[in-house]
Amino acid sequence: MATSPARMNPPTLPDAGRVGYSQISVIPAGPLAFVSGQVSWLRDGGAVPANLEEQTGVVVENLSHALTALDARPEQIAQLRIYMTDLRPETQEVVMTRLAEFLDGAQPSLTGIGVSALAAPELQLEIEMVVSLSA
Repeated sequence: MATSPARMNPPTLPDAGRVGYSQISVIPAGPLAFVSGQVSWLRDGGAVPANLEEQTGVVVENLSHALTALDARPEQIAQLRIYMTDLRPETQEVVMTRLAEFLDGAQPSLTGIGVSALAAPELQLEIEMVVSLSA
């Protein structure tokens, strides 16, 4: 069974745990998987959903498929990087609400980054992850 990263929220840093992530994730020596940024592209080539909530659902589903391919669970995610073309508190809440469901209590280290564009003009969100595969 894989070892999950140890989570740390030192009292000298802002309390990230209250909003669902950790300031620090410590990973035991072993293999890591670096998952490319997942966007709302569908495997069958279907149209990208127009709104952020639907795009978030597709992105989270793609992240879930990546974890399944790695035989990993959300608690093994060490780092998430979220790229958004319209990073505001309101849009961040849309993404974080759905992401919290996916993480199911796991609190990986997390970075949110506002960008002017992603790989295609219709994309609003991209999430990449680092997963610990230590045995």
